[in-house]
Amino acid sequence: MVLPSILTEGLYTIRRYLFHRCTFPAAKIRAKISAATVESPVLQPIPNQTKIRDQIPALKNTAHASRQYLNTKMVAPEIHPHRSCRQGPPDTAAASMDHKAAKRVAIVGAGTSGLAASKHLLARGFRPVVFEAGAAVGGLWTRTLATTRLQSPNQGYRFSDFPWPEDADAFPRHDQVVAYLAAYARRFGVEDCVRFRSKVVAAEFVGTDDGANAELWAGNGEAFGGDGAGRWRLTVRHGDSDATQTYEFDFLILCIGRFSGVPNIPEFPPGVGPDAFRGRVLHSMDFSDMNDADAAALVRGKRVAVVGSGKSAFDIAAECADANGAERPCTMVCRSPQWLLHDVNVWGKLNLGYLYMNRFAQLMVRKPGAGLASTLLATLLTPLAWLISKVTEAYYKKAIPMREHGMEPELGFAGSISSCNIGMLPDAFYDKVRGGSIVIRRSGAFSFCEDGLVLDGADRRVVPADLVILATGFCGDQKLRDMFVSPRVKDIVAGSSDTTVPLYRECVHPRIPQMAVIGYSESLTNIFSIEMMAKWVARFLDGAFRLPGVARMEQSVAEWGGYMRRSNGERFRRSCLGAVNIWYNDELCRDMGYDPRRKKGLLAEWFQPYGAVDYADIQ
Repeated sequence: MVLPSILTEGLYTIRRYLFHRCTFPAAKIRAKISAATVESPVLQPIPNQTKIRDQIPALKNTAHASRQYLNTKMVAPEIHPHRSCRQGPPDTAAASMDHKAAKRVAIVGAGTSGLAASKHLLARGFRPVVFEAGAAVGGLWTRTLATTRLQSPNQGYRFSDFPWPEDADAFPRHDQVVAYLAAYARRFGVEDCVRFRSKVVAAEFVGTDDGANAELWAGNGEAFGGDGAGRWRLTVRHGDSDATQTYEFDFLILCIGRFSGVPNIPEFPPGVGPDAFRGRVLHSMDFSDMNDADAAALVRGKRVAVVGSGKSAFDIAAECADANGAERPCTMVCRSPQWLLHDVNVWGKLNLGYLYMNRFAQLMVRKPGAGLASTLLATLLTPLAWLISKVTEAYYKKAIPMREHGMEPELGFAGSISSCNIGMLPDAFYDKVRGGSIVIRRSGAFSFCEDGLVLDGADRRVVPADLVILATGFCGDQKLRDMFVSPRVKDIVAGSSDTTVPLYRECVHPRIPQMAVIGYSESLTNIFSIEMMAKWVARFLDGAFRLPGVARMEQSVAEWGGYMRRSNGERFRRSCLGAVNIWYNDELCRDMGYDPRRKKGLLAEWFQPYGAVDYADIQ
């Protein structure tokens, strides 16, 4: 009896929706905790790995206190023995501000994830220390090409409580993004927490229970653990010095991103790799790290070949075309073209958000952990999902000359949404192709020769080049593993080639205590999901809820991993939330004790696109 079950679920959903709109959850009527000046311990490295002495001198200036390293042994936090993930935030300010400030929290990275995590921890009374290897906030946005723009409109890529300035471009340039992130850091006092040019080179958990055989995460399901909780020992290199200092923390938050650090370099048989080429070979990461003038000088007057099919390959090719024109065209070597769009509106006026980023669209998706009725409904709606995808594909194939240049993606549009395999074209990209300043070559594989690249195929076509730029992605999992000292943690932290990165709620590893990861999963507008993760982690540290048992977390991780494999194909390890972002946020809201239904009115709730602003009241 499939149809009655579906109708029953639909009536239940409407009844639950009306109930939520007519009641006021405790999280919304709870009085806000007023800010308080707290005492915070002095920030000092561990001297020669000896035992830390208790030292908590009063620091009256809060901004100064947030810059101090929290390296002392503290009083254990107040325990909430009866609070679970379903019970929501506390009704009073039972946990004192002193206890929060006394807890030593480290954040690694000051990109979008690190800024959001620090901001929300500060708002809840903590004093995190942020270690940033660079000289400014902004992460990858401080090291990108001069022509790079946002992949999404600014209204989709923003923090919930911090709008863009009115004069920002619809698709802001990278310098505007950097300015926006820096302004956010100043506005909320995050910049005062950051220790710039401080690279964390190793992290080691020190404690009797490392989570290997635990039934409850950290011993009691709480952020800082119970009696006998361990600590994280970080080895940090400051500035240009080879010397390191060691610090200890009660909780570690990794905000290191997935697309930086360790470049993915293809492997070649002997004699046909980069050594066979007499020109220069570099990865897109190294090219993006150059300042604009040096990057322009490097490509000017040279025959450049760019290997890759993603957004960075298109951006680099466009920049080379601007520098050299048709006299020395840039050659793009592509294996699997992706959906790169010229506009986010189809057929003139219909925004993609109304097709893929609202609750109705997610009814057509088999969501992880959603239950039998939801799965059957998604199955019944499969023809509608297919039709929407095909109509969208037809529009973009007509508007963009991808077929003319052999760049039609093999993956359907809906599949690209669910795998985050989608982006925005550089300005006038195909005009440059028509004008001869960009030449596109399709090839499943390539190798090097003395004069350039040899493409796969019967004719073994040679692409002459003086400079080859490999836009071949990153080994994000390796960067994550390299953070840790323990062989056990190295082995489990990023999962395996057959699994997704095993993070409960995409934030917490079930077997690694007192640590969270923010921003490792992808979405169509990363800053949107990143901010929700940061809110969830901050409230978890604040004692608003307790994690379920380790076995239940691992079951949830397996359910989400199954969804990723089913929906994202060979790209499943990127853990894209694109097609289930609202469903994912619903889970976070329920954990935090908030109504997941964020819009006013039944039609708006089901058919309007969701965005960061819908969650602005969750702080």
